[in-house]
Amino acid sequence: MKFLTYSTNNNPLRLGILVDENKIVDPQQAYIELLNESDQKRAVEIANALLPENPIEFIAGGDLTLKIAKEAVTYALENAEKSSAIYKKENVQIGAPVLKPNKIICVGLNYKNHILEMKRDFPVHPVIFAKFATAISGPNDTFPLYSNLTKKLDYEAELAFVIGKEGKDIPYEDALDYVFGYTVANDITARDMQKRTIQWLQGKTLDKSLPLGPVLVTKDEIPNPHSLDISLTVNDELRQLSNTEQLLFNVNHLVEFLSGIVTLEPGDIVLTGTPGGVGEAQNKFLQDGDRVKVEISGIGAIETTIVEVNKE
Repeated sequence: MKFLTYSTNNNPLRLGILVDENKIVDPQQAYIELLNESDQKRAVEIANALLPENPIEFIAGGDLTLKIAKEAVTYALENAEKSSAIYKKENVQIGAPVLKPNKIICVGLNYKNHILEMKRDFPVHPVIFAKFATAISGPNDTFPLYSNLTKKLDYEAELAFVIGKEGKDIPYEDALDYVFGYTVANDITARDMQKRTIQWLQGKTLDKSLPLGPVLVTKDEIPNPHSLDISLTVNDELRQLSNTEQLLFNVNHLVEFLSGIVTLEPGDIVLTGTPGGVGEAQNKFLQDGDRVKVEISGIGAIETTIVEVNKE
């Protein structure tokens, strides 16, 4: 299944399921219709409890929530002529598939060619840092470039995975059992801010610096996350091209490692690192009007437009 968030008429974002390239089903609304069909009392309350509109609460519902969601979507599609739970993608606003996770954990220096281009040593342990939830933005949002803050705005194409259930000290061989699904990320980075102290955080977590999407694909549709093509273009110029088989620390390793440090919780986002070709290595930084597209096979593409806010 492919999850996203959507909004109509500027209402708050809520969970939706993409069923083809241009059709979204709201699982909660569809389930209300299914319950009403069988004259179930308190249909709204039951649907709110079992199929929450909040993505993280939905993820935390586990297999039961997924099962009911599939039933609700099937019902809506079979009754498409009378269902009010189906939307055309072109008629709604699309947000990030996960909105306010408890944790956003990022991994640096995780592709060999990126490590070499940054002139760093190969890490013995994963290099981790964090972003805050205010960094999250939608798959086609603009990014506000404040030139008084940074002159070296950079891009990083990344595969992100989302945790599906709580876990601590998770064994390597069980790691994928704790993954809910995968999405596309761009770890937009202010390199000059990143480097002005030994801690990277200030250059990594600017508002809207984590575009995500276009969907969160459940793990059953991506049985092997270590064979996915990943690419990034700036104004249609290819800058990054690799495959997740090149990860130094793969998804299993990261789940095992991170869960040994912190308890992983439903909705937590983990960025797995970026391949070679970043702007820093080429002295090519993002400018006003640039279009940055990140694409991963089996998931889709996101595109962010850079918009300078205070031109000097």
